[in-house]
Formats: sequence, structure tokens, C-alpha cells
Amino acid sequence: MSTRLSARLSACQSARLSTRLSALAASVALITAFAAPAASATPGPAPAGAPSTPSGPTVNLATNPGFEIPAPDLSDWGAVPGWNCTGGPAEAAVTTTAAHSGASALTVTPATADSTGECAQTVAVQPNTTYTASAWVRGAFVYLGATGTGRDVAPAWTETTGGGWQQLTTRFTTGPNAHSVRLYVHGWYQQGPFSVDDVRVDGPAPAPAAAAGSVPTSDKVVFFTVDDGWQRTPEAEKVITDHRLPITAFPLPMPAETDPDFFRRVTAVPGSSIQDHSVSHSDLSKLPLEQQQIEICDARDAMTRQFGTTPVAFRPPYFAWNADTLQAAANCGIRTVLTADADFSWGASNIWHPGLLQPGDVVLMHWTDTLATDLQRALAAADAAGLKPAGLVDYLR
Repeated sequence: MSTRLSARLSACQSARLSTRLSALAASVALITAFAAPAASATPGPAPAGAPSTPSGPTVNLATNPGFEIPAPDLSDWGAVPGWNCTGGPAEAAVTTTAAHSGASALTVTPATADSTGECAQTVAVQPNTTYTASAWVRGAFVYLGATGTGRDVAPAWTETTGGGWQQLTTRFTTGPNAHSVRLYVHGWYQQGPFSVDDVRVDGPAPAPAAAAGSVPTSDKVVFFTVDDGWQRTPEAEKVITDHRLPITAFPLPMPAETDPDFFRRVTAVPGSSIQDHSVSHSDLSKLPLEQQQIEICDARDAMTRQFGTTPVAFRPPYFAWNADTLQAAANCGIRTVLTADADFSWGASNIWHPGLLQPGDVVLMHWTDTLATDLQRALAAADAAGLKPAGLVDYLR
């Protein structure tokens, strides 16, 4: 390489770094003007006239806050459970050296000059409620904040932690229509790696989700639900299309991401939707709440990314659930934990109450090689009872 070319490249790199640092300086100046002092460990006063936090125990609503919970089976390789990192496994990894507490922490190494290494998660919240977010961080120019609160809130940040761990804290009050916020942590351009541990979003937990096997209604409707997604047949798709059946699909993330166009086609009838069925199809009743929350929240995020709508219902694998499942689902923004009143899978015709199908019944089926005939048999059973298939989400309250 010629001396002249080397000099030009060096000048370009210097100019680019200067631009980034200028942007950083401007950002710091702006935040300084509107935020509490950098590295503050104590939240500032609530805005004048802000609603007070409702009564009830304060809990940590963050998913996998200490980065101690391993990824479930069938999850994305290299993913950080509970978190969505913009750079993926090329930037973000759980490490086991020099954690703030416990055995693990998150370490992010931005891979390009244009990356801040952001990692984020969606947290279910209540409207008009005050929450405190905090995290222990290590590195230079690390930021912690929340968006979607319904009210402006500046992030907490630090210029440097001096090689050790430092706690960042910010407080926000949600607006009247806020039911979830996006909690984020990130570094800054060309400022090197940073680490995060012991994240908290402290506030009142949402009320537990409702458990249901049917939907209360006097309308003469029944709801067809189809689980899993491993066997996708053109015959089943044809039955759905020919009869214009509204289908509520509960696919696992792995088959859904393998063939997303199939699931878009089979849920194209108005009233159809794609809901949450966990990441790994584990018996959640055997898992602690924290692991159940990862199973439900990570599947919610996968469905939202792939199909553009956020699930509001969760189908527990094997119909196995407990009180922790209802709370974990609520912490993921899920309103209903849904089982069923009838099973027409794999050639079955089981109705778990006397007589014919009834208004509001939920029918279980699976994406299998028998689904085409299962759907026809379920449709005949609905016809015999004077019922029509309808869109489930339209009836959930």
C-alpha cells in the first residue's frame, strides 16, 4: 500500500472517529441537560403530579436479570435467554468471569464501528405506575433506559466505571395507555466492550393471567386451535382455505421460523392469529417461575418478530400449568393461559363434557399428517351442534 493511500485511509478513519465522538459529546450534553447526574445510584424525584405506585408487593419484573438461566432446548443458538441483542451472538454472550454476583454476566463487544451493542427486553407494566430500573455495568459510556413508557424519560449512563462495577438507576412513570415497555442497555460507538449484570425493573407485578378451557359467550361459535407445527401439509392448508376456517395457531418458534410463509397462509382468514406455545414444549409445571418466564417471553418475542403481532394467549404444553405459569404469562404480557374442552388430534373425537360441542368451546388439534381429516371431523362436530368456527382473539377479554 502506498504512503499516500495509507495517509488517506488514516485520515478517513480519524474523521469517522471524530464524528462519532462529536455525536457522543452532543448526546452526553443533551442527556446532562435533562437527566439526573451520570452514574447516579439513587432515582430522582417523581415528576410533579405523577401517579403514585399502586399498593402491592414490589418485585423484579426483568427476565433473566442475572444472566444465570440457560437457554431452553430448541432456542436460537447463541441467543441470550430473555434478551434480544441487535448484534446477536457475534456481539453478545453470557460470560462466567468476573460477574458482579452469581456465576454469570452479559458481555457485549460491538462488532462494527456502527454498533452500540444494544440488548433489550419487553417488560409488562401497569399504566400510571412508577417503576425503578437498575443494572450493574462495567465499561465506558454505558446506558440504561426504557422506551414506550408513554412519558419522556432520559436514560441513566456513566462515562466510565473505572474498570469496576457501577450501578445505574433510572425511574419512570408509565402513561395511561402503557402496558409494556422496552428496557434497554447499550454502549457507545467505538468505546469497546461492556458488561451488564443484576438487572432490575422494580414495581408491582401484573395480575396473573386468567386460566381458561373455553370462552364464555352465548354466540353459537367454537374455536379451532392447532399446536406445534412440525408437520405442515398442503392437504390441511387446503381444508383451511376451502372452508375459510379461522385458525388460532400455537406454533413453537423453531418450526414457525423454519416455514413462516406456511403459517402466514394458514392464518390468513380474518379472525385467525398466531399465539404463544413456549420455546421448548417443556412441562412448565416442573420449572420455577423464572424459567417459565423465559419459555413464554422468548416465544412471544419470536412470534412478534416473525409475524408482526404480539401474542395475547398462551397454550401450555401438555396442558400442564400452575400458579407460577399464570404469573409468568402475565409478566410476559399474556392475558389468557388457554387449554381446551375437546381434542380432535390424530383421529380423536374427544369432547370433555357431556353432549355435543357447546358455544365457546375450544378444540385442540395439532399440525400433523392427520390434520386435514381432523379439521373436517371437527367441522362436522361443530355443524352437528349448530356452531361455526370463529376467531379466538376476537372473543378474549
